[in-house]
Formats: sequence, structure tokens, C-alpha cells
Amino acid sequence: MSEDLVGREVDREQAFVDRVYRQLADSAKAAQELAREGQARGKLGHEGGLVERDAMVFQAAKRIAQLDAAHEGLVFGRLDLRPEVDEEPRYVGRIGLRDENRDSLLIDWRAPAAAVFYQATAAEPHSVIRRRVLRCAGPKVVGLEDELLDAEGYEGREDDLPIVGEGALMAQLSRARDRTMHSIVATIQAEQDKAIRAPSKGVVAISGGPGVGKTVVALHRAAYLLYTDRRRYESGGVLIVGPSGVFMNYIARVLPSLGETAVALRSLGEVVDGVKATRHDEPAVAAVKGAAKMAELMRRTARQQAPGSPTEFKIFYRDDVLTLDRGRLGQLRRTLMSQGRRNRQLPRVVSTLTDALWRQVRSERGRERGKDSFEDELLDNTAFLEFAHAWWPPLEARTVLGWLREPEFLSRVAEGVLTGEEQRQLLKSWGSTSDPIDLSIEDIPLLDELRYALGDVPEKPADERDVDPELGINVQELLTASDREFASGPGWQPPKYRIEDDPFAHVLIDEAQDLTPMQWRMVGRRGRTASWTIVGDPAQSSWPVPEEAAAARAEALEGKAVHEFHLSTNYRNSAEIYAYAAAYAERVGLDADLPTAVRSTGVEPEEITGVADLEAATREAVVRLAGQVSGTVGIVVPVARRAEVNAWLASWSEVAEDAPHARAAAVDAHATPSGEDRVVVLTGLDTKGLEFDAIVVVRPQEIEDESATGRATLYVVLTRATQLLTVID
Repeated sequence: MSEDLVGREVDREQAFVDRVYRQLADSAKAAQELAREGQARGKLGHEGGLVERDAMVFQAAKRIAQLDAAHEGLVFGRLDLRPEVDEEPRYVGRIGLRDENRDSLLIDWRAPAAAVFYQATAAEPHSVIRRRVLRCAGPKVVGLEDELLDAEGYEGREDDLPIVGEGALMAQLSRARDRTMHSIVATIQAEQDKAIRAPSKGVVAISGGPGVGKTVVALHRAAYLLYTDRRRYESGGVLIVGPSGVFMNYIARVLPSLGETAVALRSLGEVVDGVKATRHDEPAVAAVKGAAKMAELMRRTARQQAPGSPTEFKIFYRDDVLTLDRGRLGQLRRTLMSQGRRNRQLPRVVSTLTDALWRQVRSERGRERGKDSFEDELLDNTAFLEFAHAWWPPLEARTVLGWLREPEFLSRVAEGVLTGEEQRQLLKSWGSTSDPIDLSIEDIPLLDELRYALGDVPEKPADERDVDPELGINVQELLTASDREFASGPGWQPPKYRIEDDPFAHVLIDEAQDLTPMQWRMVGRRGRTASWTIVGDPAQSSWPVPEEAAAARAEALEGKAVHEFHLSTNYRNSAEIYAYAAAYAERVGLDADLPTAVRSTGVEPEEITGVADLEAATREAVVRLAGQVSGTVGIVVPVARRAEVNAWLASWSEVAEDAPHARAAAVDAHATPSGEDRVVVLTGLDTKGLEFDAIVVVRPQEIEDESATGRATLYVVLTRATQLLTVID
């Protein structure tokens, strides 16, 4: 695709967006003038003037607030329809605006006239030839994505309505004069449309091999659901989970209309509120942390006494020595734990301890004043209050996860759950006990498991009269004054997240085949009452025990009807590239879903073997491919070689000349290759969800050997290129 063409189209849309913002400013001035006029009506000295003032000021304030809120993402869609329906394009945005002649300039996305923006598909275009999504940063247009929906209506209008973005490929296919090609395009449209419009209840599972458009279909389904039942999905919320930040940025590009507060876009390292992780553990460690048995380890850990907490308490009362020893404290702890989640028992702790001590009072002098007097005396005893807080402190999940860095503690709670080698892997990944844990993506489900096992600290009441301004806690939930003091002990902070806030109305999971059992448990909690859209291809799985993941998935979706949809046509890869990848899958025994690639370039993948100077061979291949394609070139390397190849790229002057914006930083799980990142270095897992014009695969055997699922990873790598593929071994 010509960069000049894209630039011209961006400039054309920028001119319209500038016009809209000028009209927005004029509308704001008119609303402010209405407010001033309303205030003047209130000075007329009669009741009618006051009523008019209130009505005018209210309407003006409402409009001003609406206009102020619309500045970001004001214009996000354009529809080009068949001439007999409308010769002028329709623009869709966050609010409706009319121009100086009172003609519609921008259609509010909630208006009936905007319905077709969400409802039109390639199978049922509703007279829409081209649907365009505008990506804007404030008032500036930064990118465009087009979809060709009506191929017949497009004939003869190629110059008037150029297609940019991923939609250009479908336009190319649709323009083919071959009858067979037209039938293939119709099949693509029909099978995708069925999945998009599937029943809203239960689970829609979309499967298919590489390049069949699973992600695009899932995202259009999310838009379709939001439009058809917006009240339900806005009130309950939509959670979209992807494997990386790359996927999250892709969503923002394709579906800006989902940029509402009802939609949460999160990678697997961001599912838990207030926590973000961007790095992966080594495959061996990830296999341990993702296993289903880690749920039992977290359950046991959450029930342990806090390390360093007191194991006994002794106090003299009248003629009695009252003692809570290790055994008795253990009984009290088990009693409290049996009544619910640990943090939820905080209001009961002081009274539980007080009751246990009162039962030991035997002397006549101690009993004569009764239990109330005894409690009052304890509540004034600083040593008792400090003991209560130290024995049962409010706990954060991250703190409890840190307990497992102590080898002796881990060995005790992991007995019968983890092998000695698995324990060593965990200890190695978490580092020494003196350093804070640097959370990995695989740690996040463990944190979530602990969070649910511990429960939230009792939350503040809605009535602020019941809130102690110093403690920030519900005084009515606590049983005594000592409970109030105990709950505000040293270092206590209210949690950043609340368990009760988690369930969503709809959950969308992409690359679902990669979710570990623990990740399925984590995501499943957010969708207990939700409808689901699940996208994946088992042959691309990076999880080594698929049966275990399947069991966790079934548990997360228990009781929900599943509607299966399969996509069968690959329109990302050229036929030559996908034939090469499919042959590899068959050769190594992958049970791969092999879609039909419909686009041929006549260029076969290149294999370079027996290389003595790996850097020189890689440089030569990258320079050659960068000169043959106008888009991005990916260099895919084994994890152990990433830093080495980054250093090569930084020193290659030839690449700098052909690709002046090439960078020497590896793409991690949250990096996104932009138009300026023409040449990038990636590992096999980094390529998930990405595609490049050309790919250079360095040492494929090492990629295959670096994990138990290395063959599936290499298969994924071989399906990322749209035009050219070179393999260097």
C-alpha cells in the first residue's frame, strides 16, 4: 500500500475533523450565550422569568458538559453508502452536531441513523460500501482502518473510495475477476457473519487456523453486542483479554467505538486491578506457576499464620494468669477461618480473643465485676491491642505471596503438592527474601488466587457518618472500640481492588489456547454470570498440558451453552508461505487446523542453511527483504539470542539506510511495532497476534528446542509473514 495514498486519505479526513472541532467550539459558545441569557431572565422580577432562567441554565449546562466531554475521540467512524441511498458520506461520533445551515455534520453513535455502523457486515452490508474507522489523538487524525463491505457496489469506485489498512486485502480479493475467487470471498463473509451475530447468551467459541480473521470477528461481535443490548453490557461491563499489549493496541485501533468506561481492555498481566506485569517467566517456571495444583498451594498459604506473628499471649488479671498458647491460638485461628475469608474476620478478632481469655478467669475477685468490666480493661491495655493486630493483621495478597520466598515456609505448605525441583524453580524466580518480588505475568493469577482466598478488608459504608475520619473504616461493623484501634494498626492500607467489583456482563478472550489453568481460574472469576466470546487455535498453544487447561476452561464456563464457529480461509499469508508452515506442522506431528490460503504471490519461502557467519547472513537477508517490501520486517530469534541480535541490528548501517526508523530494542509483551518501527527483533512468543510484511527466522531449531511447546511456537512464527519469509539455520 502506498504511503502517499495513506497520507492523502489522512489529510482528507483531517480537514473534516478540523471542521467538526470548529463547529464544536461554535456550539460551546452558543451554549454559553444561552446560559447568560437564562441568567438575565432571572432578573425580570416575576415568577415566569425565574422558571425560564432555571430551564435555560439547566439545558445550557447540560449541553456544555456534553460538549466538554466529547473532545477526545469526537469523530471515529465514516460510512460510504451506495449513491442511491446517500451520495454524501456519513460521519459517526460521540455526539451529534449540525453545521451552520442546521444540516447534520456528525451523527451521534446512539442515534438510529448510526445503527448501520454497527450492524453492517460483508454478508449484509445494508448498502454500506466502505466502513472507515478514524484513529485520533485529540483533534489529530493518526490513522485509518477500512472495511470493504459491498464488493459489487465498489466496482468502478476504486479511485473515489480507496481502501487502506487491513481491509485493502479483502478489496484486492473482491476485485479479482476469477469466479472461484468471488465465491471464496463470499464464504469468508458468510462464516464470519454467523459468528458475529450468534446468540448473546452462553459462549461463542471461534476456532480456526492462522490468518482466518478470528480476532477481527470477535471484536466485531463485541461491537455488535454492545449495540444490540447496550444497556446490559454498559451496566455490567465488557472485559476484553488478550495475550499482550500489542493486542490491546490493536483493539483500540479497530474498535474505537468501544472506548467507553464499560469496556476494560487488559492483557493477561493486567487482569487484576491495580497490578501490572509485562515479563514472562522462563518456560520451566511458567509451567509450574500455571499448573492447576498451584490453586491448592495458594489456598494453604492463605490459611497460614503470618510469619513473625506472636505465638502466645499472657496477661495477669486480678488473681488469674491468662494465657493463649500456640495450641489455643491455632484453635482460634481455625475457628475464625471456618467462618469465611480471612480478612472478613477482622471485626471478630478482638471479641474472639476476649472470649477465650474470659473463659480462663476463675478467681472470685476476677468474676465479681463481670465480663463487661473485663472487656473494658482489655480494651485499655496497649499490649493486648498490639498483640491482636500482630496476630491477625489485615493482609494484602502481594504480602502473602512474598511469604513463599522463604524456603522453609514454601517447603511446609508445598508438601504433597510440589516436587523439590518445582519448589527450587519457584524460589529461583522470586529471588531472595530481602528483595521485593518483581511480578511476572505468570505471578498475576497466583496473586488473584490469594486475593480471593484472603477476601477483602471490610469495605467502607455508603453512609459517611459511619466512617471514622481517622481510621477510614466502618465503625458499626466493628464490635468494640478495640476493634477500631486494631483495624487501623501500623501500615494498614485499604486494598486497591474489591472482589465484589469483578464480574462482567461479557468476557472476550483472544489466544485462548495459551491460557494456563491458573489463568482460566483468574479470568473465570470475572465472568461467572457473563456471556463469553472465546477465540483460539489449539495447534498454536504454548501451554504444555492441554488436558489440564481444558478442564480449567470447562470449570470457568460451567453451566453455559457453547456455540461453536469455525473459520476456514486464510487471507493473511500467501499460499506459498502457508504451504511451507503447514508442511512443517505435518512433519513435526502438530494436530493443526489447516485453513485454505487464497492469495498467491508466486514467491516461495527461502531457506539458508550451513551458515558460518550468522550475523552476516542475517544482515544480508534483512537488508534484502527491507528493500523488497514497504512495510515491517520482523527478525525472530531464540530467547537466548535476543540481546545478541539487538546489538547486531544497532550496528547495521545498511538497515539504517533502508529502514531509518529501525530500532534495536526487542519487542516485549507490551510493545507495539508502529509505522516507524520498520525492523524489529522478537522472540517466538512475542509474535503472538502480530503480522509482518516479511519475516527472517534465525536458528529455528533453537526456537523449537527452548520449550516443551517449541514446535507450536515455531509454527506460529512461520505464519506471521504476509509476503516474504526467509529461514536461516
